[in-house]
Amino acid sequence: MLQEPFAVGTSMVHRIDPRIRIAAATVYSVIVAVSRHFPTLVTAVGVSLVLIMLAKLPPREVIKRIIIVNTFSLRLWLVLPLTFQGPVAFTVGPLNVYHPGIVMSAQITLKSNAILLVLLALITTMAFSTFGAALNRMRVPDKLVHLLLMTYRYVFVMEQEYQRLIRALQIRGFRPGTNIHTYKTYAYVVGMLFVRSALRADRVYNAMLCRGFKRKFYSLHEFSTGKTEWLFGAAIGAVMLGLVYLEWMNGSALK
Repeated sequence: MLQEPFAVGTSMVHRIDPRIRIAAATVYSVIVAVSRHFPTLVTAVGVSLVLIMLAKLPPREVIKRIIIVNTFSLRLWLVLPLTFQGPVAFTVGPLNVYHPGIVMSAQITLKSNAILLVLLALITTMAFSTFGAALNRMRVPDKLVHLLLMTYRYVFVMEQEYQRLIRALQIRGFRPGTNIHTYKTYAYVVGMLFVRSALRADRVYNAMLCRGFKRKFYSLHEFSTGKTEWLFGAAIGAVMLGLVYLEWMNGSALK
């Protein structure tokens, strides 16, 4: 089912032109992704938290998503410090924990959290249809926008089809195990899912043609850029320039 828990709100961020938010989130994410020094990354996490507060997102829902991302980061902490060789930081029994591995794990953790939070604050605070319309107004190719919107809409439909197939198996007494019968059954499920997906795609396409589809989506969203948008853009631009300067200063200090 389609769920957009952050799309509805009355915060300042919700009222900002979606095009400004998309551009800001994209540039900000790139800057964070290529940064390497901890002062820059810690500052970026702080800025992302400020944006979360400005967007007035429900803390519980935000924490749920942070936990999911950091579950992946935890796996990196269990592997990288033991395998990314270099100077040994300390030893745990027979295992050497390497300093470069710890640094790399910390960098990835900070980057992933900063990018996740800024996307939650700036991107998920708009409906996905609005996101697609804003991309179209930003001159993103129509085919990419169509593919994005259709994928988002029907990936949930395919998930429902999968659940329907699994329920049918369970009603018939199927119990998964580690045997050839289980592997064959899941192979049949995947094959049937592909067949049903293809049939549904044909029906949807024919229905769209019957309704006059001309390979173009028309949006009723009206976007306007006012004083608030320019102030927000200037503020987030200044923050991004500050992050670039902070990264450059820390890089120069290490030389």
